[in-house]
Amino acid sequence: MSDSAPATLECWLPAWQRFDRSHPLRVLLQRADRLPAGAVGYLGGLAAHFQCDGGMAVAALTRDYLTGDAADACWLSADPAWVQPDLTGARLMACGQLPLSMEEAEQLAEPLRAMFADEGMRLDVTSAHHWHLRLPAQTDLPEFAAPEAALGEDLYEHLPEGAQARRWRVLFNEAQVLLHQHPLNARRRERGLPPVNSLWFWGGGALPSRVATSLRGVIGEDLLLLALAKRAGIPAQRHTRLDAAQAGWLIDLEDQSADAIATEWWPGLLRLCKRGPVQFTFASGERFVHRPWHRLRFWRRSKA
Repeated sequence: MSDSAPATLECWLPAWQRFDRSHPLRVLLQRADRLPAGAVGYLGGLAAHFQCDGGMAVAALTRDYLTGDAADACWLSADPAWVQPDLTGARLMACGQLPLSMEEAEQLAEPLRAMFADEGMRLDVTSAHHWHLRLPAQTDLPEFAAPEAALGEDLYEHLPEGAQARRWRVLFNEAQVLLHQHPLNARRRERGLPPVNSLWFWGGGALPSRVATSLRGVIGEDLLLLALAKRAGIPAQRHTRLDAAQAGWLIDLEDQSADAIATEWWPGLLRLCKRGPVQFTFASGERFVHRPWHRLRFWRRSKA
């Protein structure tokens, strides 16, 4: 989420508010230098580091990363989601992160395929958590909200608007009806699992012809980050090797809890801080840079 050339190792973290004042990271950052606020949110951070010709088409990028067949079509993510009704409407509770096997995903998708086929679309269960719609190459799509913008909120405030929106609102409602009636969801409820009772459309577009970045490598698990790194031609590794990160690399821990960062990830982060400068970037926009000699700033205390 930095707007400067990545001469420093950068680590992405959850929102600042998730870390209490006694968290070891906040204690460490008392001695660090605060930077101007950066981009807010995961997609904002990715857009600051990766430049995609034609825009960041999330669906096409993730489809191509998983299958390698995204060229020559327009793609739209149709990820399995859990919607929970409330007194005023309904809220998007989860999207693409539900406990769901590939077999269950195929069962849920089966009645939806005919509906989309009638509209000239093909629904593919690319993975249990990532479903894609293949559309004609020049399909004109409305603006869809990313899941991170809608989670926990009234979903009807985040449905598309404009000239092309009506078609997608109808498909959204029809998919909800078919999934609500699916017997697998009744069995999921009996097992104490949330139902997969909706699809979330987002990230439409064609595969970018070129992805550029000044990053030298990434470490993370997020599918879109890995897809962008592959398209940009830079190395990508999983979380298991933080020590492999170097200056100019990005470590993505944004989906980790504050507790996990304080325990599981803290020894590795401390080693990196002793080795060289590290920029800590929070999903809420706060940014700090810590340099090895900052440990000598024993007189500094932050009021943050």
